Amino acid sequence: QVQLKESGGGLVQVGGSLNFSCAASGNLPSIYAMGWYRQGKGNLRELVAVIHSDGNRVYGVFAKGRFTISRDNAKNTVHLKMSSLEPDDTDVYYCNVAWAREGFHEYWGPGTQVTVSS
Repeated sequence: QVQLKESGGGLVQVGGSLNFSCAASGNLPSIYAMGWYRQGKGNLRELVAVIHSDGNRVYGVFAKGRFTISRDNAKNTVHLKMSSLEPDDTDVYYCNVAWAREGFHEYWGPGTQVTVSS
């Protein structure tokens, strides 16, 4: 099992910034992806950003140029810096870890509310 502990988020005004962190613990492999998703308006969560063990990053279209993801492999921690926040960024953000070895494995954090006020 893997446990994810999220921190950060909250309330911010339009144009402001927020930082997230997520620490993973438990039975983790040596290579895995860490990232953030948000609930979005449909039933499927949408990608915010993901970073792989080799440092390769993938961002959601809305996140490019505004959000920055990083990770500390020694601490199994992922960080997300969000800037130039807009009201449409208001959502619940979820930390995620995933890997494909002996099947696909995926774990989610409990979610953190972000509210951007105008």
